[in-house]
Formats: sequence, C-alpha cells, structure tokens
Amino acid sequence: MSVRFKIALTIFVTGALTALGVIATVLYAFQRFEHETAFHRSDMFLERVVGMYDNLFDLHTRQPAEFNQFLRNLVLFEPDTQLYLLDPQGVVLSSTGSAKLGAGFKVRLEPVLQAIGGSDMAYVMGDDPERMDANSVIAARPLRRASIRSTEPVVGYLYLVCHKPVLSEDRLLVFGSTFAKPGLAAIFSVVLLATLLAAWIIASVTRPLRLLTHAVTSLSAGGLEGGAPGAASLTMPKRTSDEFGQLTAAFELLLDTVRRQWGALRRLDHFRREGVSNLSHDLRSPLTATVACLETMEARWSTDPQRDADRALLVIALRNTRNAARLVQSLGDLAQLDEPEFKLQTEVLDAGELLDDIVLRFGQRAQQQGVVLQALQQGDAQAPAPVVALDVELFERAIANLVDNALKFCVAGDTITLAAVSRGAKVEVSVNDSGSGIAASDLPHLFDRFYQSRSTVAPATGEGGKGLGLAIVKRIAELHGAVLSVLSEPGKGTSVRLLLPGAPP
Repeated sequence: MSVRFKIALTIFVTGALTALGVIATVLYAFQRFEHETAFHRSDMFLERVVGMYDNLFDLHTRQPAEFNQFLRNLVLFEPDTQLYLLDPQGVVLSSTGSAKLGAGFKVRLEPVLQAIGGSDMAYVMGDDPERMDANSVIAARPLRRASIRSTEPVVGYLYLVCHKPVLSEDRLLVFGSTFAKPGLAAIFSVVLLATLLAAWIIASVTRPLRLLTHAVTSLSAGGLEGGAPGAASLTMPKRTSDEFGQLTAAFELLLDTVRRQWGALRRLDHFRREGVSNLSHDLRSPLTATVACLETMEARWSTDPQRDADRALLVIALRNTRNAARLVQSLGDLAQLDEPEFKLQTEVLDAGELLDDIVLRFGQRAQQQGVVLQALQQGDAQAPAPVVALDVELFERAIANLVDNALKFCVAGDTITLAAVSRGAKVEVSVNDSGSGIAASDLPHLFDRFYQSRSTVAPATGEGGKGLGLAIVKRIAELHGAVLSVLSEPGKGTSVRLLLPGAPP
C-alpha cells in the first residue's frame, strides 16, 4: 500500500466519519428539540385547561361518561396526544385513548411528580398506556377540589402523553424531501471536499518525496559517475521552510559530501593504479635481467661439482626472483584491467579450440606430474558450436590460471578436464579436476585478492601462490560479462564454471 493511497484513504475515512457524526448529531439535536417543544407545549396546554376548569375531578365524579367525551374534545385537534385522569396513586380513571385499560391500570408516579415539580430537565419521559411504552414525552398537572382555600390536598392528576409519531407514507415523503435529500447532499459535499483535499494534500506532500525518490533511484542506477562534480545535477525538490525542505537540504548536503569523497576516492584510486602500473613496469626490467644473470650462473656451475653448494643457493634465489617477477607482472596486469577506460579486443571464435591450445600448453607439465589433462568436445554433434566473442589473450590467461591452480592441488592419477558447451544462448566453459578440493569456509573468499587458504599446502610458486591468479580470473570474467561459479568438496575435486553470453549470429 503506497503512501498516497494511505493518505487518501485516511482523508476519505475521516470525511465519511465526520459526515456521519454530523448527521447523527443533527438527528439527536432534532429529536431533543422535538421532545422539548412537545413537553413545553403540553405543559402550557395543561396549565390553560387546569386554569379554566378547576372542578375537573368533580366533573368526573358526577358524570364519568360525559367527562371522557369532554377530554376527547380537548385533544380533538391533537391526534398524537392522549389525555388521562389519574388518582393520587397513578390509577387511570379516565382516558381519551381507544385502548381498553384494565381496572386499576396504573402509570409510574415518578415521571408524573418530575413533570409537576418543575424539574430542571428539559423534558420528561414517562409511561404511555395507549401503546404500552415507557419512553414517551409526558406532562402533568395536579388537581384539587374546587375550593376557596388553596391548601386542599391533591385528589388526582391530569396526565398528558405525546405519542411518538409513526412515519406514514406521507411523512416519509416529507422526511425525504426535508431531510434525506439535504443529508445526502451534505454527505456528497463532504466526500467531494475530502476528495479534493486528499488530492491537494497528496500532491503537496508526496511530490517532494517522489522527486527525492527519483533522485535516489537515478543515483543508485547510474552510480556516482553521473553525479560527479561538474556533471549535470539531479532534479531535486524546491527548498521550502517545512520538513520536506529540510530533508531536501540535508539530502543535497549528503550528496555533495559523497560526491566530493567519491571524487577524492577516484583520484586516489587512479594514483594507486598508476603507481602500481609504473612500479610494475620499472621493476620488470631489472628482475628480468636478474633472472637472466642467475640462469647464466646456474648453467655455468651445473658442470662444476665444487659449486654444488653455491648452486643450491643459486636455485633458491632464481626461484624467488622468478616468483617476484610473476608477482610484479600480475600486479601490473590487475592495475591495467581495473582501469575504467580498459576495453576488450574481442573476436568471435570456437571456445573449444582455445581449450585445445591450453591443453597443449600445459601438457608436458601435467605429464611430469602424472596428471591426465584433457579437453572434452561437445557430446551432441547436432548442438551448435560453443562460439563466443572473446579477448583471446585475456581469456586464455584466465583459463591458464585455473589450470595452473588445478595442477598445484592435483597428484599423480588425478584428472583435469576442460570443456566448452552451448547452453542455449549462453556458452559454458568449465575447468574440472579430481584433486583435493576446497574447504567450504574458503569458497566465499576464493577470488579475493591476496587471499590464501590456511590449508593450502602448495608451494608459493607462480602468481596463484600469492592470491592474485584467481583474482585476475574474476576480473577477466567480469569484463566478458560472464557469471563465475565454483563447486567443490574436500577430497572430491573442484569445478570452476564461466557462463558467457553467446556470440550473436
């Protein structure tokens, strides 16, 4: 659920609840107004009746039947009102209603006394004998015998009940025209206003966030190369005084800091690569000359038995010098491969033919170790040839490093197999050996620069012994767009696979 949808939903629900609350409040206020109006109108009506007829109880005593008709005449023009004569205990003595009340039918006196006593309540709810309801608006007045003295005891009560109106079809039409339609119009207006407010708030609140998100996405996709100093700036929200403006300012400050640090890092990295490349170039010539001199001395002393002890030291010096020369060359090659401007010199060829050349190159060394080195051809003759666009020199260097590494960990009787197979639009080149395998803890760091397993027992010869051979393989694979993977189990050998994009037809 997006932030926009959450904000819109919140505003819509708030507007709907507000509209319902307003309608409920209006209904409650309207009902209370009706009750208060009915109570005060009924109370004033009883006051006038009692003031005009001070002998109501005597009239009932003398002529009960005529008295009922008299009461009906009083409420003739109030169809929703019923008038009752009560004795001091609340027993109904006379009624204008059509319901047949049993002898001794009583109403509760508490509401009657509240209505008489001038309660602070705006209206009083009491019993409705006609409808057997205890929630009708009532009014009451005490009755006394006709006398000059005003201290006569109460002999009864004139009790008036305002019925709750039953909504007939006509009243429903009136209700619909006077309340329902305006109410629906009010709800629609509130919902429309809430929708417009939601659209405005969403536009004003989420637009800066959308621009910031777009800027971060662009920066993540293009990296800091596009955001380096001097490059075109990203589209950022306008700075305002609210929280979004502060967030924009903080993001711009962070971006400026990262750009400056990235620029400094790029310069330092360039100086590092340039320094390593220059150092490698400067050291290569003297090391080559040193190797040549040591080889010459070793050749001269090989026929002189008196120089055997010196020749043993010379062999150690020659081996270490050759290792140093290979290490310097590997450092220079890595520095060159890391250059952003470095481009591959690719050509389309059959990867299987390249593997055959590597087998011939390492054939004598494998034979001396008693290791079987072979290149397998694609088994299915109908399958397309493993044709791929490669930088021949670099890719041969990568496969050679893998074969050299495999030979270091294989013993007599082991097998190293090279294969190139078409996998649909991809070409898989693999180097498989049945050697000692690699520990699971070493696999994640296998292609890290200068990483060497503590369990390695191979001599530190060649670039592989310094942890650079496989790093060069990884970099060459990245330049070719290949996916590099390793499967290995201690004691069961290792399989290194490069999945390359096939050459276009």
